[in-house]
Amino acid sequence: MKYDELKVIAKSMRRNILTMIYKAKSGHPGGSLSAVEIMTYLYYKEMNIDSPADENRDRFVLSKGHGAPVLYAVLMEKGFVSKDLIPTLRQVNSKLQGHPDMKKLQGVEASTGSLGQGLSIANGMALSFKIDNKPNRVFALLGDGELNEGMIWEAAMLAGHYHLDNLTAVLDHNGLQIDGKNEDVMTIEPIDKKFEAFGWHVIKAEGHDYESLERAFEERKTIKGKPAIIIANTTKGKGCSFMEDQAGWHGKAPNDEEFCRAMEEMGDIGDKVNEGGGLNG
Repeated sequence: MKYDELKVIAKSMRRNILTMIYKAKSGHPGGSLSAVEIMTYLYYKEMNIDSPADENRDRFVLSKGHGAPVLYAVLMEKGFVSKDLIPTLRQVNSKLQGHPDMKKLQGVEASTGSLGQGLSIANGMALSFKIDNKPNRVFALLGDGELNEGMIWEAAMLAGHYHLDNLTAVLDHNGLQIDGKNEDVMTIEPIDKKFEAFGWHVIKAEGHDYESLERAFEERKTIKGKPAIIIANTTKGKGCSFMEDQAGWHGKAPNDEEFCRAMEEMGDIGDKVNEGGGLNG
């Protein structure tokens, strides 16, 4: 798939993410929007995942589970989940829970939300594939604030010890967490040296640039005997001017005026409002 085609998918995902959160009147737009290009690249270029029921598929774990809307959005674009569910985010008994629930929605590989646990789950998947001599790969998306969790570093130690070269972590490195800038809340630097100390191969990329992401994932394929992490520099709230690089949009839904403004920035507001149930739905 060409980059221009990925950009069209990314735009649709951003619109659907904001519509889900707007309709729910709660959710996490900032960290969902920052991961859109990463997710489109993974699901359309990198992972072997033609069907969420195929045993030979690669596995994806959203370790930063509060970013569930970006996972739902890409599953919708892939046709694994119906877009009719867009207005149901965070409703009681909805398949689109506020954090991914693997018992409710096909395509969700792990129930996540307690930060730090997703990388450990991904470790277990990768290790089991190694033990069974299976070619399946595992990818996990991490968030900045999540690196404050001790469990991340326990998982990093295990992955290095068992040489899990079928495991790739991607850090959505937007520089912010719920309470502000990383360096003000709890610095996570030097990220590269920390992971290298645990035996990981570290790759840096620009998380909104498909060429940069492609170079990173191609480099990853050349690394044997080590887990790898791609530190992808991103912008929180990417694609929505008033949300970009603002910690306050970590976990807040847009109001009517903000939603309309965001849709106008992304184009085709009329089509989007009608598709998602709209302001009057």
